Amino acid sequence: MPSLHLSAPAAEQANSPHSLLPFLQSQSQQVLKRLYARPSSCLSIFRLLAPLQQQVIMNLLWLESTISSSTMTAWVKLRRRFVAFIPSSHLGHVSGQLGFECYIQNQHASGTDRGGKTRSITGRLWAHRLSNSGTTGSFGVPAPKDANYPPMSIDGLDGYALERWETILHYMVSSGTGQNSMRPSKDVLFLLQQSGLMASSQGSLQITSAGFQFLLHSPHAQLWDLLLQYLRLAEERNMDLVEVLSFLFMLSTMELGREYSTEGMNSTPQAAATHKAMLNDLRDYGLLWQRKPSSRRFYPTRLATTLTSSSPPLPTSTGPSSGPKEGFIVLETNYRIYAYTDNPLQTAVLNLFVALKYRFPNLVVGSITRDSVKKALSNGISAEQIISYLIAHAHPQMRKNNPLLPVTVQDQIRLWELEKNRLKSQEGYLYTAFTSPADYELVLNYAKQLDVVLWENATKRCFFGSLDGHANIKNFIERRTGGNA
Repeated sequence: MPSLHLSAPAAEQANSPHSLLPFLQSQSQQVLKRLYARPSSCLSIFRLLAPLQQQVIMNLLWLESTISSSTMTAWVKLRRRFVAFIPSSHLGHVSGQLGFECYIQNQHASGTDRGGKTRSITGRLWAHRLSNSGTTGSFGVPAPKDANYPPMSIDGLDGYALERWETILHYMVSSGTGQNSMRPSKDVLFLLQQSGLMASSQGSLQITSAGFQFLLHSPHAQLWDLLLQYLRLAEERNMDLVEVLSFLFMLSTMELGREYSTEGMNSTPQAAATHKAMLNDLRDYGLLWQRKPSSRRFYPTRLATTLTSSSPPLPTSTGPSSGPKEGFIVLETNYRIYAYTDNPLQTAVLNLFVALKYRFPNLVVGSITRDSVKKALSNGISAEQIISYLIAHAHPQMRKNNPLLPVTVQDQIRLWELEKNRLKSQEGYLYTAFTSPADYELVLNYAKQLDVVLWENATKRCFFGSLDGHANIKNFIERRTGGNA
């Protein structure tokens, strides 16, 4: 199965905080205290910080000498520039403490010398946590080799993760029409609906505008979008949020290709129930693989081991039919599109807003038409999203153009959207063929009193009324004509 490359340019979120950090900010101090007591959680969250933040934190944690109070005061003044998205109340936990205020907050505990200098008594503890030290269970328990089963290969794990993940994306693109032979589990479909990526329409799930925007993100961002919704539903499912987060962070620190055991993971009955549910769920997302659902062993896939790293979460290639690694779309001024791809998922995405005409082994040809764009607009896809997708996946040859996409095509797509937003349809009745102007005015004034007139034309003696007012207008006309209307 070819790999998927639906992402926009990789640098689109390089300077923005990770999407998980605002979620952590909203949690209580008690939740954070439990979470950061585990070394794997500390290491994982440290990986999610910006490089500059990591550098400052590492300098603080590994200091062997005291820091002058004047130096600390200068650093605190720069706090917003470095850690603006981490509240000071959380720094005492997540960093070490991992930041600036922690040293000031802990002055009484760590001590202040005569020279106005402070020393942290927790820095070394957190330094050990960030260097993969601590209890073995925090980073997973490797399972002993089982002579009855051969080890699972990394290629096999990559194929499994890719198949599971693309099954979800295929279902979204096909809007539940069953065009793909595989179907996600009920829990995955529920998550897609709860996250607003798909919505129920006429008995089936349809992709939404948010769902199409989701397809524009990188696989890493897509995965965290779903996991964040999974975290928000944890309490509703009676799952321990700390255990859910800790399990995800533990997976992110595991070694790809190594089998791990569930023994020793469950400290409480609630933790055991949470881990059991997560094993079932994460199998559906492709984050881990088990030989059978009841197994007490599992392999993390690349989707899991790259959760908090910058490495790609999916294999870059899966054989000779792998999808294009660069842009693959060529758009001409006559609205004709040439897509150099053999990836069925990329072709399905194009089919959302392109009228496809020809398919060759490594080329798809189609046109952007009024009807194809109207179909996309009716599914909640906006004109700007269509243009953004074309820009994100433009062929390298097109990137030599300025502007990148033909202006006439961009403007026409936007005009078709304005046309859709300008025209509104509403059911009702057209009243015409009045015998005299007096009769027309009489009935029209009665309809206006009911506030059911949607449109009128005095020259042609006709008006259009809503469905709600038809019964009253009909009775009024019958009374005026003696039932001969």
